[in-house]
Amino acid sequence: MINIDRVALNPLQYVATPDGWIDPALAPSLDEQFAFIAEQGFRYLHCAVPADLTAERYRDKLAEYGLAAGPGYISLRWSDDPAEREEALEKARATAAANAEAGSKVTFLSMSMAKDAPRVAHAAVGHDFDEARFVGIVDYLRRAAEIAASEGVVAAFHPHIGSWVETEEETRRVLESIDENVLKFGPDTGHLAWAGSDVPKLLSDYAGRIAGIHIKDLDTATADAARAERLGYKETVQRGLWREPGAGDADFAELFGALSDGFDGWTVIEVDKPFAPTAQESIAACGAWLRGLAQ
Repeated sequence: MINIDRVALNPLQYVATPDGWIDPALAPSLDEQFAFIAEQGFRYLHCAVPADLTAERYRDKLAEYGLAAGPGYISLRWSDDPAEREEALEKARATAAANAEAGSKVTFLSMSMAKDAPRVAHAAVGHDFDEARFVGIVDYLRRAAEIAASEGVVAAFHPHIGSWVETEEETRRVLESIDENVLKFGPDTGHLAWAGSDVPKLLSDYAGRIAGIHIKDLDTATADAARAERLGYKETVQRGLWREPGAGDADFAELFGALSDGFDGWTVIEVDKPFAPTAQESIAACGAWLRGLAQ
């Protein structure tokens, strides 16, 4: 079972676009977001320090609404240019440092999914795998995890649809290639299920390594059809893939049962695109589901 006292919300509903992507410009003010999220009973929020605020001011603003920073997120964009990779690693360092100052000591570490990425056009099937690139990515992730640790942040590997590490096989290879003292595991149940993974087995096999988990509900028929038809990321999301927790096919009892006894890592609730009519209704449904767990 998850630790109810270590649950955060990542309010992606506010930035979800009709075409299945995200646009940060859609988000209301932080004050409006924080007030509404706190009203739904959340105590922690996904840590994302805005560019126009210091980490200290962000932490203080969260506190104004009775909130605190949960886990953060570092996304690494792959480039064949070593100089561009070094630049990305320095950005990762800055993000880790800001998150640590804001009070967040765990970060999900993922490869990014740019709009024009091959796996965004052909999602969840391990499209265009290249062994040499994958070996480079493993080293890239290792270095990013070491950088995060140097800033006082624990990195947890986060496979993601549309990125260069999205399948169960790729996920296992990363975890087996990097020492668990360097890189923890931060699975996303929805993205792994979309890729056809045996999610409970994967969670069970690496239960002692999980520092945090993203939980999502989804329509599995949509995910299965999308893989069979080799659909793109946006098209699959637009078909209504994501659901509010408890409104889809995810078996959370089985997923939570696969975690280690006394699991004390972070849980982040995400709905990448609301199935509910509005972002507010979606977030309210997340809060109601969480309150139901606590009963």
